[in-house]
Amino acid sequence: MEIFETCQTINEYLNSEKEVQARNELIRLLDFHDINKIEYSPLVNHLIRETGLYPYIKPETANWSDRFVYEVFKVDIGGIQSTLHREQSSLLKRLVSGENIVVSAPTSFGKSFVIDAFIAINEPINVIIIVPTIALTDETRRRIYKKFAHQYKIITTTEAELGEKNIFIFPQERAMNYVSKLDKIDILIIDEFYKASSVYDKSRSPSLLKAIIKLGQKAKQKYFLAPNITSIGDNIFTKDMSFEDKLNFNTVYLEKFDLYKDISGDKIEKEIQKGEILLKILEQTKTKSLIYAASYPQIDKVSNLLNESLPISDKPLLVDFANWLTINYGANWKLTNLVKRGVGIHNGQLHRSISQIQVKLFEELDGLNNIISTSSIIEGVNTSAENVIIWRNRKSGGNSILDSFTYKNIIGRGGRMFKYFIGKIYLLEPPPPEGQTQLDILFPDTILGDLDEKVYRSSLNHEQISKIITFKSEMYDILGKETYDRLLKENIFQSNDSDFVKETAKQMKANPEEWNGLSYLNSNEPESWDRLLRKIISLQPGEWGDGPYGIQHKKFVEFVKILAQNWGSTIPELLDEIDEFDIDIEQFFKLERIAAFNLSSLISDINILQREILNNGTDVSPFISRVAHAFLPSVVYQLEEYGLPRMISWKLHQNGIINFYDENLNIHNTIEIFHRIGKEQINSFQFFDKFDKYIVDYFYDGITINQN
Repeated sequence: MEIFETCQTINEYLNSEKEVQARNELIRLLDFHDINKIEYSPLVNHLIRETGLYPYIKPETANWSDRFVYEVFKVDIGGIQSTLHREQSSLLKRLVSGENIVVSAPTSFGKSFVIDAFIAINEPINVIIIVPTIALTDETRRRIYKKFAHQYKIITTTEAELGEKNIFIFPQERAMNYVSKLDKIDILIIDEFYKASSVYDKSRSPSLLKAIIKLGQKAKQKYFLAPNITSIGDNIFTKDMSFEDKLNFNTVYLEKFDLYKDISGDKIEKEIQKGEILLKILEQTKTKSLIYAASYPQIDKVSNLLNESLPISDKPLLVDFANWLTINYGANWKLTNLVKRGVGIHNGQLHRSISQIQVKLFEELDGLNNIISTSSIIEGVNTSAENVIIWRNRKSGGNSILDSFTYKNIIGRGGRMFKYFIGKIYLLEPPPPEGQTQLDILFPDTILGDLDEKVYRSSLNHEQISKIITFKSEMYDILGKETYDRLLKENIFQSNDSDFVKETAKQMKANPEEWNGLSYLNSNEPESWDRLLRKIISLQPGEWGDGPYGIQHKKFVEFVKILAQNWGSTIPELLDEIDEFDIDIEQFFKLERIAAFNLSSLISDINILQREILNNGTDVSPFISRVAHAFLPSVVYQLEEYGLPRMISWKLHQNGIINFYDENLNIHNTIEIFHRIGKEQINSFQFFDKFDKYIVDYFYDGITINQN
């Protein structure tokens, strides 16, 4: 590459007001400098300034005016000074002035920097950040904790006491617990806002919209973030917000390789060729690669190919991790064997801590080189790679072709500022046609029964208000006006289907004798749960049998009864017990999550209704809590969200270091206990193996404040 000639080309693009082309050419030039260890000339620095990529300026070789820009655009992002690029700075200025903004920008834009700078500058009292997954909750918490834990209480659980200043970070389901506890919210931040549309997340859209409308009523300011949206259809959720399209402002360049054009023949021949090309890419690149496989069967297919073809790595970190997985999950698990070959799996069903550890190892130079994934990698974490390989051009879990929006979201994981100037995208199947994406958000009728038409009148139309009044009238007949109004104000129901709550209440009022014996769920004898669990899950038949690892109701009930041993038994021991029901490790992960979320929510709503309707003194809250924490001590379950696996907590408990049976423990005072003990002492314990200590280091990193 001729540097001066390339600079001339970039300048010509700028003079012709073709900034996108200029920026792409500049990023390729910066990549050339990086590969060849060439210092930036004053001319290159000036072009960086002209394209708005201020963080890339090298002040030591820039002229005084470009150095000045580099310094002027520095902001405090939580005890750290960082230079923002032009569009970040513009966005921050508008937020600081109090605007409500929906912003659509590429993955590489750096939207989190704007959030951190806003908090540092405006010093709000209550900040709510809603993210789509638990994995993204922890990733966001780690970033925020390091910068702001000395000023704010960082809250990620549902029952925490409030501090003087609070930053709440959690999925939308947990946010509802704080609606009645907060008088004022300074800013409501919705990450991955596109999930408000049922087109992109049918199951979670209603709960997110319910959170937006209820929390939005109390929010002084709103900031919603989404990738790859070109416009937003009229809706009540964003009617007082301005839409900002930053899609054309990229900070990395994506280079695409249309390898699917070299693949031909029948279905079997194409699969063979795809496998050969994949192996060739991995052999030639030698750098970090995300492999999008779309579905569980395709993950299995790619896993088998790599297990058969890749050599076993001698990297100590991978050897230690593979040994740890063998002990704690089993030698025959496909992930155990993949890790030995430098490959991980990300599918949204694994234990949270396992997913987090793999992403951490993917960031390590001597860790995992490749991750096979469903779309969970774009929904759950903000990791990036030099290479993104599209093995399958289908949506996760189905046969429908990838749409332009999801495709751009996946390939947006290629490249990262300061690490990979160029993201390399390898297409083993054709991409979707280029398209514009309008985000259309419909108001779901299922949440109307959970709203008070007097409070939310300004957000509803006449038809919706009429539906609420009709629904309330029916609920008044069942529960009484005073009781239902109180429950509505408390935001106590966890279901996002108001009709389900109404029909269950009707059944309970009409046939109270069918609910006799609910208290048996509090028994320590799982066999006594059988009849009631079968009755309860029959109320929502689709919740337990759907998906790639769906099973019959009887099997699910048997699984829950065995899961009750979760704290005292190892995973391999539990797997041995559930093997007779043909439940494997992949199903174990799936069903444990269904029990903790779906089953606990369902029984919670039933418990509320039976308390108000039957009023027989029965309260199964203890059982609900046990199920919601997968029959682990509640703090142990929460620590997994912080990246500390249950096996390590068990060792600490067994050796008398922390008593996790202590009812006074919560996540916040437990973190204080860990701080008092200290990482060095924890890692000195002889009962921890080498990889246990690696995990402990990772865990402590997430509860440590930056020292500045």
